[in-house]
Amino acid sequence: MRSVYDPILLKEKFSGRLSEALGGFSFDSCEYTFLPGFCDVHVHFREPGFSYKETVRSGSLAAARGGYTDVCTMPNLSPVPDSPENLRAQLDIIKKDAVIKVHPYGAITVKEQGEALADLEGMARDAVAFSDDGKGVQGAEMMERAMTEAKRLGKIIAAHCEVNSLLHGGYIHDGEYAKNHGHRGISSESEWRQIERDIGLAKKTGCAYHVCHISTAESVALIRKAKADGVDITCETGPHYLILCDADLIEDGRFKMNPPLRSPRDREALIEGLLDGTVDMIATDHAPHSAEEKSRGLEKSAFGIVGLETAFAAMYTHFVKTGIITLEKLIRLMCINPRERFGLPLEEDFSVWKLGESFTVDPSEFLSMGRATPFEGERLYGFCAATVCGGKPVYQNLK
Repeated sequence: MRSVYDPILLKEKFSGRLSEALGGFSFDSCEYTFLPGFCDVHVHFREPGFSYKETVRSGSLAAARGGYTDVCTMPNLSPVPDSPENLRAQLDIIKKDAVIKVHPYGAITVKEQGEALADLEGMARDAVAFSDDGKGVQGAEMMERAMTEAKRLGKIIAAHCEVNSLLHGGYIHDGEYAKNHGHRGISSESEWRQIERDIGLAKKTGCAYHVCHISTAESVALIRKAKADGVDITCETGPHYLILCDADLIEDGRFKMNPPLRSPRDREALIEGLLDGTVDMIATDHAPHSAEEKSRGLEKSAFGIVGLETAFAAMYTHFVKTGIITLEKLIRLMCINPRERFGLPLEEDFSVWKLGESFTVDPSEFLSMGRATPFEGERLYGFCAATVCGGKPVYQNLK
């Protein structure tokens, strides 16, 4: 029996219906590959509170252009979704403006300040999971309380792991580029030390624990061991951490994100983790900012890059076409694993691709309001022709 994620089955099931919906356009040619709708468990749509960076409308359109039909939005908003009332502000916008399925996170702590536990129970029905993304929960006692409550509610804690006392004002990786160019570095320990703490707490509480955007070799090793020890743990990394490293840095804000691009050794460890199953899924950490906020160089630009419109093509070009992983493995990383972990069914969601067609990444063509990408100017393979969510075409670019 073929899987519902099988490209051939998807084409057999949906090509006729899609052709009819798009005025008779034929998808019979072998140049068209039908793939299941991707799922990104880590995006920032900036609304409410920061709509000059991105809106639910623009972010969901960008997601559709990248083949995504489900995304999970992080809670560093205004108001922070730390109560049912504050979460409702975001849900109302999603209901009105989203073109795909958007699932918001609830915050772990009030205003993401780490001092008081947010109303997890009150938000549990509508929040896909809980996170203080953008900030690490500094107090072990607070994180244990959050994990205990999340376990009781049957929800995931998704952690941005960062020890503030180890940052020392850094803004790129504490590696060769930082040393050679006079930049302040962010140590690898600032990430893996908090993962180490949280693994112990997850083991103690039995909480379902997910680690956001891992970037270091030590993080991979800790998570690999935790899985072997039976801890209920998953993790994600982004395409940029798998494709780039600090040797690729240039003095441009489009190369600045948090966590930063790490060393070649770290990138190799992440790839190894991808191959052996330690890394469960690909997430973009799509984090748009205004052009002005990203124009201040490595030191002063805001942290964050956009990724929804390039993620599949970047991974397909660098990992599938090169034979490092199969297309089936990439589907698992970008669709099956995140859906299974976060309980997001596929339904009638798919995208249509010309895998043999290449394009040059041009941020001026993005549907996202964000333009900062380290892949600008790169030639990638995999052109999205259409995306269907809930049986309805939400994006098309037919040639």
